[in-house]
Amino acid sequence: MFDLTDRVALVTGAGQGVGAGIAAALAEQGATVIVNDVVPERAVETVRSLTDAGRTAITASFDVTDLDAVVAGVRAAEAEVGPVDVLVNNAGNGGAAGMPVGSFRDLDPASWDGPIRVNLYGVMHCAKAVVDGMCERGRGRVITISSGAGTAGVSIGVSPYSAGKGGGIAFTRTLALEVARFGVTANTLAIGLMELPDPTITESLARSIPMRRTGTPADIAAACVWLASDEAGWVTGQTIEINGGSVTT
Repeated sequence: MFDLTDRVALVTGAGQGVGAGIAAALAEQGATVIVNDVVPERAVETVRSLTDAGRTAITASFDVTDLDAVVAGVRAAEAEVGPVDVLVNNAGNGGAAGMPVGSFRDLDPASWDGPIRVNLYGVMHCAKAVVDGMCERGRGRVITISSGAGTAGVSIGVSPYSAGKGGGIAFTRTLALEVARFGVTANTLAIGLMELPDPTITESLARSIPMRRTGTPADIAAACVWLASDEAGWVTGQTIEINGGSVTT
């Protein structure tokens, strides 16, 4: 069950955190993983950890907000390990420029671009690079990592991020309807508050969650493994909340 042997998976933003956890879980199930990150050194470190564990992985360092770079990076990786069967759109946050935080009324409109481009255009760019091949082969999985910020909204000063995440959800839903007849599925995971490097902040966040803990990369990775597998072949167009009970839809 959940065997991904002979599958090639591209995980964006996989140099750290949730992305690295997803890459590790897919590799453990037998997938060859293309590890993307905008910071090449982070991608190299993730690949090193996977190959040290006997898994198969390569790096593909490109910025998902640059369509030409995405296409070139994906084609180079596919020439090395084969066509992408599973795309996990994990790259997010505020993009390479970081996350602007503040009331929408106070934010400079110039600061909107980064979060929207990485969370919406990044998803669209990567899908554009792989979905034709998936449809032609009659098999494929697109998994977009979104957030409760894109489903229920949040009041922590990240309105452009919410807009990007919500756009990514809507795009993935519509893509699912367009490609379903070709054997390709597209789903979104809307994740909640995740553990942070500072345990004090993590503990504070956990108190607001019904299950009294923040999420871990393993929580998200397990859902990705399922959605990437044959067992989830009749699941498409869905937005699944993974948040310890914080948001229900």
